[in-house]
Amino acid sequence: MKHLFTHIIQRLQLRESWIIFFILGIIMMTFPFLHIFNKPILILGVPLLFLYLTGGWIISIVVIYLFMSASRHAEKTTDEKNKP
Repeated sequence: MKHLFTHIIQRLQLRESWIIFFILGIIMMTFPFLHIFNKPILILGVPLLFLYLTGGWIISIVVIYLFMSASRHAEKTTDEKNKP
């Protein structure tokens, strides 16, 4: 499990990943996607559009957390390499 987490953290250190997730977040907020989920459907009494927006918000928080963890991990390894 720790190996998987370390692998994910190393992959998220790429600048391209930041850009891809940012663009994906912008695309999720465009009219076509909002229109797809703006239906009079209730899931457990909650409107579908509300679930879509809340789910996207939660996923973005998790992605930002992973990116920040990757950043901290990179700083720690860099500091350890620079110590005499």
